[in-house]
Amino acid sequence: MEEITDKRVTLTREAEGVYLARNADGAEYRFGYNVDGALSSIELLMVAIAGCSATDLDMMTSRRAEPTKFDVTVDAQKVGGSSPTFLRDIEVLFDVAFPEGEDGDKARARIGAALKASEEKTCTVSRTVSHGSPVTLSAADNT
Repeated sequence: MEEITDKRVTLTREAEGVYLARNADGAEYRFGYNVDGALSSIELLMVAIAGCSATDLDMMTSRRAEPTKFDVTVDAQKVGGSSPTFLRDIEVLFDVAFPEGEDGDKARARIGAALKASEEKTCTVSRTVSHGSPVTLSAADNT
């Protein structure tokens, strides 16, 4: 059975190339191309892919043992030029380690299954990107 949960974020322009995003709980993130030290929109998409899958992996492994290392790297190619721009060949590499011993062994044994579940079922972000969900852009009528 399908379960639907409505999600919403808002974005406010503060200056040219400076935007403030907010979620329904009031969390905020400032980003844009004119914000020193901030992530770009493309980088935020890459972070969202990594973060969603990292959450799945973390939940399925850290119950068994606390990781001693948990790093994720996302690489992608931005295609532009005369064609419409998009990212392709998005690769997500997880570098995760657990302590020696039975609990660490149990956590390590869950890595493959956790990543498979994330890729095939539980990571909304990467699954949305992989399935190419349509995005509709429209303008409010401010007349």
